[in-house]
Amino acid sequence: MVKQIVRDVFFLSQKSEPATQADLQVGHDLQDTLKANREACVGMAANMIGVNKNIIIVNMGMFDVVMFNPVITKQEGPYETEEGCLSLEGVRPTTRYETIEVEYLDFNWNKQKGKFSGWTAQIIQHEVDHLSGRII
Repeated sequence: MVKQIVRDVFFLSQKSEPATQADLQVGHDLQDTLKANREACVGMAANMIGVNKNIIIVNMGMFDVVMFNPVITKQEGPYETEEGCLSLEGVRPTTRYETIEVEYLDFNWNKQKGKFSGWTAQIIQHEVDHLSGRII
C-alpha cells in the first residue's frame, strides 16, 4: 500500500526499533511507496512512512532491495557530499564512505551480506542514518 511521506522532524529524529517477521508488510509498503515516488526518490526508511522500525529499501538500478535490520559493518574511503531527502526540504552536507559492507535480513528472514560502493552505498548510508534518527 502506498503510504503518506512523513515530514515531521521530531518523528524522524526518533531512533527506530528492531524489525520482526511481523513487520514484513512494512517492507511491501516501502516497495509500493518508493515505486509511487520513483521520480523523486531512490531509497526510503520505514520512519518516512510512519513506522519506527529498522527497515529500508534501496534502488539498485534495475531492482529495489528491502533490508530488515541493516547494519553497516565496514566503511572505507570517506568523502564529503550533499544530500536531499524526500521528507525534508533542501540539501545538507554530510560525510559518506565510498565502499561499505552491510548485513541484513531479507523477506525470507535469511541473513544476507553485501558489499556496495558509489551511489548505492551512499543511498544505504542515508537510509541507515534515518533508522538512528539522524536527519540529513
